[in-house]
Amino acid sequence: MFALTDRDLEQRILDCPAGAAGFVAEAGRRGVDAVAVDRQYADHREELGLLVERETVFKRDLLVKETAGFVWSRYGDVDDMIGQWTANARAFRADIAARPDRYVAGSLPELPFADDSFDLVLSSHLLFSYGNRLDEEFHRAALLDLARVARREVRLFPLVVYDTGVRYPELERLRRELAGLGVPSRVEPVAYRFQPGEGEMLVLSCADYRAPGRPATAAGRAPAEDRVRWRHREAARPGP
Repeated sequence: MFALTDRDLEQRILDCPAGAAGFVAEAGRRGVDAVAVDRQYADHREELGLLVERETVFKRDLLVKETAGFVWSRYGDVDDMIGQWTANARAFRADIAARPDRYVAGSLPELPFADDSFDLVLSSHLLFSYGNRLDEEFHRAALLDLARVARREVRLFPLVVYDTGVRYPELERLRRELAGLGVPSRVEPVAYRFQPGEGEMLVLSCADYRAPGRPATAAGRAPAEDRVRWRHREAARPGP
């Protein structure tokens, strides 16, 4: 989905929103410095993977209908897809139990991380995918907060609305607005295809972006400070 290279995987990565996906678990197995964030970690955590696993199996017949006409180069059939999703959910359950600090409760458009906390931020199947349900203001605020926590890049996939398979209609306007705020972007092809219309990601270049001061939350407090210890920054500190 994100055309990740070996060099990308040497950096600190945020998966947002991560859900019960297995990316951070697999990243940890490979020694990659990655963190997941999702609002559901506040309440469910380990149970989330089990819920996703059960729901996926329960919805098999619906998935057959919903994925008719999809590109099946990655999955052999619906049962193979369910098997892979189930394996990912199980990897998530094991990893969140073993490494709970890698799974942070939080949600867009205000993430609980300090500015420039990550080198690379990955975001799939929320922004643009739910363009029929999340308004343009939410998209703008969410994109800027993703850019705020990224030192180098944000990559978003896919660019199509899930219900229609058509590219998110306000994408180019949002890109112009972000460019005016110091966040240029580009659209790049990727090899991953499943839903019709997929095959592209949006890349935000964040190196020169400096976010304005963040407003207080509704409760009158500043957003929560980052609760994850940044290994790459600790290693970069000079000795005494």
